[in-house]
Amino acid sequence: MGDLTSGLTTTIAAHGFWAGPIIGALSFGESMAVIGLFIPATTVMLAIGGLIGAGVLDPAPIILWAIAGAIVGDWVSYWMGRRIGPRIYYRWPLKNHRPMVARTRLFFRRHGFKAVLMGRFLGPIRATVPLVAGVVEMAKRPFQIANIVSAVLWVPLMFLPGIIAARTMGPGLKIDEWHILAFGVGVLLFTGLATTLTTKVLGKKRKRGSR
Repeated sequence: MGDLTSGLTTTIAAHGFWAGPIIGALSFGESMAVIGLFIPATTVMLAIGGLIGAGVLDPAPIILWAIAGAIVGDWVSYWMGRRIGPRIYYRWPLKNHRPMVARTRLFFRRHGFKAVLMGRFLGPIRATVPLVAGVVEMAKRPFQIANIVSAVLWVPLMFLPGIIAARTMGPGLKIDEWHILAFGVGVLLFTGLATTLTTKVLGKKRKRGSR
């Protein structure tokens, strides 16, 4: 995973013109109910924040592309849920992630609109909240409001740690492949820790609710 993150980040740094579309595609994939389970977009976005902070990339187009990708990704997931219905839970690859789907359904049942708004920030269930919202046929307008607002908040927050880290190191920092790889691995470990903690919190909430 670290090599993939390094490779993608290096490609983006070397081809600045395509940085926006590439990040938009990764953000879209991260938000999709199926492929979002396999794409390390979050780690790449955090690493790209380092390139923005170092002045290698222009932040405006990258942020806009990322927001657009996140919005469209959630909307497509929502549409899939409405069109296919509950049967989608028993199809590949979701049938192999039933505990996660169960947590997502419980989270959405408890919080509704707020689940869509907050779900993008919760790694274990990010890619499945819009899908569940579609399956239960949540009204389109509230879903889109939560979708857009959460994307506008989520994207800058994904870039912010890398921006701060790069600027803390100083303007003379030269970013090479080893820096990117080290940063990507560090972000991967941080993301794994955050995912573990989120899973435990959701698990505790579920136990309380079952009492």
